Amino acid sequence: MKNIITFGTFDLFHVGHLNILERAKTYGDNLIVGISSDKLNISKKQRQPIYSFQERKKIVESLKCVNKVFCEESLEDKVKYCKEFKADILIMGDDWKGKRSGKDNKTFDELLSGVCKVIYLERTPSISTTELIEKISII
Repeated sequence: MKNIITFGTFDLFHVGHLNILERAKTYGDNLIVGISSDKLNISKKQRQPIYSFQERKKIVESLKCVNKVFCEESLEDKVKYCKEFKADILIMGDDWKGKRSGKDNKTFDELLSGVCKVIYLERTPSISTTELIEKISII
């Protein structure tokens, strides 16, 4: 049994979110999704999410490709979450490849070396929650 883990905000759920989750599931048996808490979303995006954590959780939990959803409280706890859920693979969007972040200023590959494999999947072109919010606010 392979456990796959991924993280995201999943606000204004769109086809790009669905694509990455469905593709992530093809790498293993159990897809575990960490959804950013409202507080975490405010700290990383400097805005309240459109949908509350509970609403976003309900949407993601309803997907047949998702086996478990949990609340991601801190960006600094990726290693803890991967160990807690016995992740074999972390899936992230390719926009994270090579990016350094966190207090250790490490890439995901460096941070999770010896914990689990990291795979970056191409994002769906021309769609993002930020772009959707900008389009909606223009209307």
